[in-house]
This record gives sequence, C-alpha cells and structure tokens, in this order.
Amino acid sequence: MSKIIAINAGSSSLKFQLFEMPEERVISKGLIERIGLANSIFTISVNDEKYKEVMDIPNHEVAVKLLLDKLTELNIIQSLNEIEGIGHRVVHGGEIFNDSVLITEEVVEQLIKLSDLAPLHNPANIIGIQACHAALPNVPAVAVFDTAFHQTMPESSFLYSLPYDYYKKYGIRKYGFHGTSHKYVSRRAAEMLGRPIEQLRLISCHLGNGASIAAIEGGKSIDTSMGFTPLAGVAMGTRSGNIDPALIPFIMDKTGKTADEVLDVLNKKSGMLGVSGFSSDLRDIEQEAAKGNNRAELALEVFANRIHKYIGSYSARMSGVDAIIFTAGIGENSDLVRAKVLHGLEFMGIYWDPALNKIRGKEAFINYPHSPVKVLVIPTNEEVMIARDVVSLITK
Repeated sequence: MSKIIAINAGSSSLKFQLFEMPEERVISKGLIERIGLANSIFTISVNDEKYKEVMDIPNHEVAVKLLLDKLTELNIIQSLNEIEGIGHRVVHGGEIFNDSVLITEEVVEQLIKLSDLAPLHNPANIIGIQACHAALPNVPAVAVFDTAFHQTMPESSFLYSLPYDYYKKYGIRKYGFHGTSHKYVSRRAAEMLGRPIEQLRLISCHLGNGASIAAIEGGKSIDTSMGFTPLAGVAMGTRSGNIDPALIPFIMDKTGKTADEVLDVLNKKSGMLGVSGFSSDLRDIEQEAAKGNNRAELALEVFANRIHKYIGSYSARMSGVDAIIFTAGIGENSDLVRAKVLHGLEFMGIYWDPALNKIRGKEAFINYPHSPVKVLVIPTNEEVMIARDVVSLITK
C-alpha cells in the first residue's frame, strides 16, 4: 500500500486528494483558496470531518507547506515519508506529451515553453509542481495532462482547414481538453458494460460549467468538441462554443471592443449566461425555466441542442455507438438536461427510461433493458485517474 497525493494547482488555488493505493481509498481531501490574497481559506476533510481556517497565504510554497503540516498535525499521516508519489494535473501538454510522465527538469522546461498554449493554466500548474518539489524534493512526481488522451485523434480530426503551415509552424490545431475525465469514465463504462474497451464505441459527455464531448473508439479518442482552446464546441456556462469566426471583427466594429475584449465576452459572458441574461449556473436556470422564464428555457434548449448534435455527428463518425456516457456536475445531476439531450435519438436505438433518469450523482444505467445503445451516468474522478498514473509510473 502506498500514499499518493493528487494536486490541482490554479493561479490562486490548490485542490488536493490523498489516496491509499491501490485500494483507491480517499484518506483526505481539501482546497486552499485565495492564495496570494488577504483572508485565504484552507479547508481539509478527513473521516467526514471538515476543518477550515482563514489566514493569509502569500504564495503556493506556503500553501503546500501548510497542507503538509496539517496532514501530520491532524494525524492523517504520521510522517511525510509515507507519501510515495505526487500527481499534478497539467492542462496542456501540446503534441509533446501523449501520456502522463515523470517530472524532470527537462519536463518542466517543456511545460514552460507550452505555456503560450494555456497562458492562464500551465503557469499555475508549474508553480504547484515547483512548490511541491521544494517541500518534498525526493518524492517522485508525475504530470497528468488534460490534452494527452486526445493525442490519438487522427489528422483529419485535429487539423483545421487553414494553411497547413499554420499547424507546422505555430501548432495551430485541435487539442481537446477534459481528457483525464473522458479516459476515466470510458474505462469505467467498459467495466459496467462487461465488455473489453477495445470493442466499444463510446460517446462521453463531460457536462459542467465547461463542457466537452468525446468520440472514443476502441478506448482511444478519435474526436472531441473542444479545440485549440476550451472555447470551442458546445455552449457552456459562460463560453460561447462554436461561432462563425467572422463575428469577431463584426462585433469589434459594432461595439468598439478590441479583439481581446471580444474574446473576454466569448469566454466569460456568453454561453448560458449570455442567452439567459442572468446566470451561468444551471441550477438557477432550471429554477427560472420552471417558472416560465423564456430566456432560461432558451438557454437550456441551446445547451442541450448542441450536445444532441455532437452525439449524432460522432455516432455517424464511428458507424454507430454502443453507449452514451453523462458525467461531471451537470451530466451527473441534471435529469432535465439529459432528457433534452436524449429526446429524439430513438431512431439510433437509444431508448431511455424517464424513471431511471431521475438518478443524481450515482453510477447507473438509465436505458431500458432492451435498448441496443446503453446510456450511463458515471460520476467522474479525475483525481483517482491521476493517482493511478502515478502508481503506474513510479513502480515501473
């Protein structure tokens, strides 16, 4: 048995889970918020008890030291020597990384070079890596990439119909995201279906405030809805998803906004927030829709409609589908969204049971037994996927 810690570092936050492996038992988990700001918040849970402190945490190095101190102070572990591996979520691995890797100085240098592909995320991930290395220099660390799972896409899927030199010179292509989640739920789906993943055609719908759809054939991603950035694909909480690119100069001309300001609108003020006019939170939108708010109803329809279209497209791409997977906050908990997405897909052999669809946050089949295409709800677990990859790499 070994203890593995999974780290997800943001620009001002750090999430963590401590696992006992290979049992995949969560020993403790927590979140450090407002790093670098006044009144930072440290929360840690163990044995169904939650401890919370408010203090000033000036940087990630202090945050990591505080986390490690609390693990021993609260007797979660007796010694830091019990931690045998660290797994770091890294958003972008470009074309360099098609799988998780042990972190070396060379790997960190490559991550720094890739930061222009994910300027908001990779630098924060690197800070988390460096902070953990400073605190636990002799513990092996592994980088687990959101983009890696999608590196199996063929050129016909990832290339944009732009001058080919743009791809060769600047790396302009579809990369896709949420790969760790899509990988986890696709493998779990194969277990639930009792079939080898190599024989399956799956469509994974990761639906949260950020959302992406993946076509997974034989266990490999062959297409996904997000693109060069997470802005592409379906409508999301605040992101527009796919639009006509000619709209950007048009909006600039009409509003006087710069290109960066228009991108800010597309990333932070569009999607369900833009259509509804009042919220990006699906729970708020569902409540208002139930009261007859037309804009809220429209936001739900737009969201579900785009997902519905991707399912049809990816089914055609794979010459059929064996199962549809719903995961992440909305996918796991909104029976209304699942119903809207699935409505009208009976012609494809998707027969879903409205009663079973009432499930929230639990693994379940929501199809009728006779349905040729199965429909599964699977809570995602990116952290356990990270821990698995750490164990796999440090025991080689």
